[in-house]
Amino acid sequence: MSSLHSIFETHSSSHQPAIVIPKSCTVPTTLTYRELEQVIQDFSTKLTSILPSESLTLGNAISIAYPNSLEFVVSFLGCAFMQLVASPLNPAYTKDEFLFYLEDAKSTVMIVPPGSIQRNYAAVIAAQERRGVYVVELFWDGNSIQLYSPYARSTSTIQPISFHPQPQDVALLLHTSGTTGRPKGVPLTHLNLTTSMKNIIRTYELSQQDKTLLVMPLFHVHGLICGLLATLLSGGTAVIPNRFSASHFWTDFMDNGCNWYTAVPTIHQILLRNPPTQVPKIRFIRSCSSSLAPSTFHAIENIFKAPVLEAYAMTEASHQMTSNPLPKNGLHKPGSVGFGQGVEVVILDDEGNPVKEGEVCIRGLNVTKGYLNNPKATAESFTKDGYFRTGDQGKKDKDGYVILTGRIKELINRGGEKISPLELDSILLSHPSVAEAVSFGVPDEMYGQEVHAAVVLKSSTTEKELQDYVNSKVAKFKVPKRIYVTDHLPKTGTGKVQRRKMVDIFFKPNYSVPLAKL
Repeated sequence: MSSLHSIFETHSSSHQPAIVIPKSCTVPTTLTYRELEQVIQDFSTKLTSILPSESLTLGNAISIAYPNSLEFVVSFLGCAFMQLVASPLNPAYTKDEFLFYLEDAKSTVMIVPPGSIQRNYAAVIAAQERRGVYVVELFWDGNSIQLYSPYARSTSTIQPISFHPQPQDVALLLHTSGTTGRPKGVPLTHLNLTTSMKNIIRTYELSQQDKTLLVMPLFHVHGLICGLLATLLSGGTAVIPNRFSASHFWTDFMDNGCNWYTAVPTIHQILLRNPPTQVPKIRFIRSCSSSLAPSTFHAIENIFKAPVLEAYAMTEASHQMTSNPLPKNGLHKPGSVGFGQGVEVVILDDEGNPVKEGEVCIRGLNVTKGYLNNPKATAESFTKDGYFRTGDQGKKDKDGYVILTGRIKELINRGGEKISPLELDSILLSHPSVAEAVSFGVPDEMYGQEVHAAVVLKSSTTEKELQDYVNSKVAKFKVPKRIYVTDHLPKTGTGKVQRRKMVDIFFKPNYSVPLAKL
């Protein structure tokens, strides 16, 4: 039970629907566990039949640039079962971002949607520039999985693949924004993932009777581990639209008999503004990836008539670390992220000593052993006793519930997307008109935080030109919503920019002017 293949070792004979692609999608599909396992076997067999064996050597990274879909589920699980490392990527990345991730992971294969090669999709261009990356288009035609690659080799025999993943095999490689500005690779083993999946199942008592509407991106740990994998290990059903849509959410939820969902606060707020005409019976609603305001918490419970369980998670922990319990198992407290769920949680100072308020640190079998090819970051992220430093400041109340009180690291959390300000600083500084730059997060009602920046110019330019320049280098969600111009940036006595003072100096809520000196 310590590899992802245990999903089918437990439920392979089940006629319960495992995956449902709803009617709101182009090719609605329902697959039982037995059928899903067969489609995964078919994918794996076809992949090995068209690509050179060296591209699929055990431990190779396979990048998957695909939106939420049956194709994503099949390719992710197929790669993991084949003892390959699935490396999901945001399909909205730019060519430069794809190129970085392909190089960092040393990916040998890139899986993309149909038509990507002909359209010169950014991921395909990046794969061609890196060379040695085999691009494979994957699609489900309603009956079977289809693969196409311009590199396909002909073969007279196709041999079924045997699956033997081991607990310590790396199954998943995700990247998380780092304080250095360079995203850090986080390798997660089958044991890491299955430990987290089991913890989530226990927390929410997931079973075969449960169905979730999965609206979080599967290229993020939140949607992948909690929404998909924990559901499958429990024997439940994951209903997967291509993307979150407020206009389709409640129809998909009720038509498929869903009884819970997990999302970021931004999605909860959108759903509050678009409630159903008749509220369905919901067992619980989970909120994670960024802080949920108590006012939003109470509004959700009042309108949707279901308990809201706020959780706390991060990529390095294979998602969940703490959560509020189901009402029958204890209090669920607004403003708190609950207590450790199969994970040891302590509050430590800089020296690793217990304190009342300090850095939240964790330890458990769900936690990565370290970053990819980054021993310095790994050493800095663990205490001498093996606790992982989350970078979040917090404390525990009298009942042991964790309350987050601040962020030690300077990452910007925009609706659950962690953004490195140093990455944006570097891009702005590469513009010929910018002499100095600093990016920072500001409070935002919808996303929790929004990205802003301040610059000192050496020649004339406009805010839109700078925003367009940043947008050509990174995904749209990272682009500063506002860019301020100033004659100087506040610095310490040693010349270091004081990023934490930026909000107080520049940000004025509901205040919007063209790019001008402030």
